[in-house]
Amino acid sequence: MKNSDKNDEITLTKNYKLFLNKKLGNGAFGEIYKGEEISTHKEMAIKCETIQPNKTSILKSEIEILTYLRGTKGIPRIYLYIFSKKYNFMIFELLGQNIEEIFHFCHKKFSLSTVLSLGLQMINRIESIHSAYIIHRDIKPENFLIGKKENISTIYLCDFGLAKRFRDKKTGTHIPYNNKKHFTGTPTFASVYTHLGCEQSRRDDLESLAYVLIYFGTGTLPWKGIKAKKKDENYSKILTKKMNIKNDELLKGLPNEFMLFLQNVRDLQFEDKPDYNYLRGLLRTVLQKQNCEYDFYYDWLKEKPVITDEFAIERYTKNNTETSLELPPEPKEKEKEEKTKENENEKENINIEKYNGLKTDIHTEGNKINISNEISKTDGDINNGKDIVPTNSSSKTGDKKDKKSKDKKNKKCIII
Repeated sequence: MKNSDKNDEITLTKNYKLFLNKKLGNGAFGEIYKGEEISTHKEMAIKCETIQPNKTSILKSEIEILTYLRGTKGIPRIYLYIFSKKYNFMIFELLGQNIEEIFHFCHKKFSLSTVLSLGLQMINRIESIHSAYIIHRDIKPENFLIGKKENISTIYLCDFGLAKRFRDKKTGTHIPYNNKKHFTGTPTFASVYTHLGCEQSRRDDLESLAYVLIYFGTGTLPWKGIKAKKKDENYSKILTKKMNIKNDELLKGLPNEFMLFLQNVRDLQFEDKPDYNYLRGLLRTVLQKQNCEYDFYYDWLKEKPVITDEFAIERYTKNNTETSLELPPEPKEKEKEEKTKENENEKENINIEKYNGLKTDIHTEGNKINISNEISKTDGDINNGKDIVPTNSSSKTGDKKDKKSKDKKNKKCIII
């Protein structure tokens, strides 16, 4: 790895370079920059983590989970990772803006059909990772991103720095309940149980999603902006507000189905499997009542997208027949299908490269990363490629509606 002739570029390997002057943002525990594949000039995203002494690498954990979820619809694809003594790098699929940025660009006002369509895709993303025994633990608007080009209407779930397995991948045993946990996540969107110090499970991801959807629908949350001198005091005030909020104050005119959504996930027990179809049904009911179409024509799009991915056109038909969502196999089945998965990966030419064995260390000059000398390369995946989810399946499409949604006639923001 070495610096290129330009001060704002770093050549990570002979195939990839990073642009220091094109910072995209921050993840849970790392900075994200724009990069590119040198031979094709294809744009990539590169996350850089500074290694802290005597602390576990968060990026390595995220790499393991993203490798495990590889091929899952709406999860960013990882291409390569580099480990060194001072820095770790992950090169992955470059996506568009996050939904929080778009929401602010649209003056914090989404149409109801956009909120509902987002919600349906977000439920699908969360169900997909839950089916692989992964919980996200930081569901919030910033961690949902839009795709690019042909995937412009696809919503991606990102930033798995705080994610973890909630079941043992071999035995399927659920993690034990614990009510003495430190707070993990984002206070504004965290579940009540998370505030109370409980171990998180599937219910907590979905309670966070309920707050996200209400936030999109109303433009705010009653506890957003609460401040206190001490962090614990701030968390306590937010918890008190969440537990004592009245429906009218929270919903601010949103359909009652949003409260039914929140009540349903709050009533779940620690190990309960959520009823994802019921939650999707609540949102579809509102779509039908409001004569809206689930067409991925979001408020920020200049024109209606052409959907070519059958999996993406998961809409209800005129007679309200729901389509089913095919998910990756349960982890118990993954061990039995290990050979099949390896064959599938070979057919698709999927390859994640691991670079290690640095001959010299990486050091910094001012605020820039200076990388020198060569590194040795070892091809392979985390856990020898055994924990890889097969490529996504597709679902059947429903009948198309000729009539456009009423609330699509007056779009208030167009950015794409």
